[in-house]
Amino acid sequence: MSVKVLGISTSPRTGGNSDILLLRALEGAESTGAQIEYIRLTDYKIGPCIECNACYTTGRCKLEDDYPQLLEKLLDTDHLIFATPIFYMTVCAQAKMLIDRGQCLWARKYVLKKQLFNPERDRRAMVIAVGGSKSTKQFDSIRRTMKAYFDPLQMQYIAGLFVNKVDESGDIKKHPSALDEAFRLGSLMVTTDVLSMQKPVDIELT
Repeated sequence: MSVKVLGISTSPRTGGNSDILLLRALEGAESTGAQIEYIRLTDYKIGPCIECNACYTTGRCKLEDDYPQLLEKLLDTDHLIFATPIFYMTVCAQAKMLIDRGQCLWARKYVLKKQLFNPERDRRAMVIAVGGSKSTKQFDSIRRTMKAYFDPLQMQYIAGLFVNKVDESGDIKKHPSALDEAFRLGSLMVTTDVLSMQKPVDIELT
């Protein structure tokens, strides 16, 4: 069976820069024979975590919206490519909403001491982030947030593509090296031997 790769675009605008890079990365994954799926987070109704802590006893989120549909996709996939624009030095609000709803996964692992998969599966994750700021410090927050999110999903963070000084919608198309790296990393996350990796492949383009 082919490897499943799920791409989640969290950008609030269609055809945004992180969205374009995500599609390019999925092309790279598909070129290796992977089965790809692309979803836009704005097509789903996702509310914020209300910190009710119900998941501390059930391991599940009790809020009724589209989150269970997304969670099913997240659990079914082998690899995940998560794309976000950078707002105020971190992920966008839409991305943070999805991440915070992962509190039920954190509770399952660290409160209830249960694993999602036993034995563990080879699950990998990549993040794409694009920001308009000149500062590369914005990438630090993205890395920390996404590593924390991938952990209870039992996904190994293996690659990141971070681009700054790109703001206007579609301007990433003028950045061929970013498009090339997205394709390369998309294929790399499927084909690489993670056991031989000493650290994630992080690409910063400024």
